[in-house]
Amino acid sequence: MSNVRNSGSMEMVRLLQKLAPSEGYTQSALDSVRLMRSDRPLGRTPVLYEPSIVIVCQGRKLGFLGNEVYTYDSQHYLVLSVPLPFSTETQASAEEPMLAVSIRLDLLELSDLITQIGSAGKHAEAPPAGMASTRLEGHLAQATLRLLEALTDPLDAQVLGPDIVREICYRVLTGDQGGAMRAALAHHGRFGRVARALKRVHTDYAQPLNVTRLAEEAGMSVPAFHANFRAVTQTSPIQYIKSTRLHQARLMMIRDGVTAAAAAARVGYESAPQFSREFKRLFGRTPLDEVRDMRESFTLSPAVRFGA
Repeated sequence: MSNVRNSGSMEMVRLLQKLAPSEGYTQSALDSVRLMRSDRPLGRTPVLYEPSIVIVCQGRKLGFLGNEVYTYDSQHYLVLSVPLPFSTETQASAEEPMLAVSIRLDLLELSDLITQIGSAGKHAEAPPAGMASTRLEGHLAQATLRLLEALTDPLDAQVLGPDIVREICYRVLTGDQGGAMRAALAHHGRFGRVARALKRVHTDYAQPLNVTRLAEEAGMSVPAFHANFRAVTQTSPIQYIKSTRLHQARLMMIRDGVTAAAAAARVGYESAPQFSREFKRLFGRTPLDEVRDMRESFTLSPAVRFGA
């Protein structure tokens, strides 16, 4: 069995090297699937992940959120039920690059699947969680291999790909952390109210966002909203809004080639100097230095929406 698993892992690596020949992020033939590659180690870096499943086939990534550390490597995958800013560290080399698949989760597409799983009554419920690292088991690894095989052919990707993605989501939602992910994605209770507030931030980040108004929309007092928001994201609403704007501005500068001043205005900053100060505080360098380094180091897909 281990020999079969090892051969499958080697084949996933081979396919990913073919599908993602350059460092950075490569958009696959499916809109919801991106491929990730790093040929060198990367120190702790601020990122913003959308709700997604990240399956690393070679190399290792560590995610740092609050006091928790999440490992995702060839033995473990990462899943997020809400968009979260956190930081990552990448372990990779030119000889063994970090290679991964990222699948974006869409609640509307998953709602029927979540309902079916819940109705069957076979899988235990659990408190909702925003992020989890879970052991990669055989069925999920096999489905991932079949997805990569399908992505090598455009027609296979379009015809077979969506069903394989659905199978991968099913395996995740019925896995060890499946109950927590189903509860989170179903948006029930206070977690669900915060999740809807997070969606509002990501939709309207360029508009004025008032925490009191967000709390009212969530049906909570401001203190209760702050407490529940921090429980989900490990940060305050104000810091979350600021981080979202800065990450979006960073992508605009790298992806669209806009100036720092233009990106600042697009994400809702009225002061370009304030934007530059806060950008450097988060990313450790000025917008100009960050964009120059990223353009020199990575080939980025035009479809990239979130840092990974």
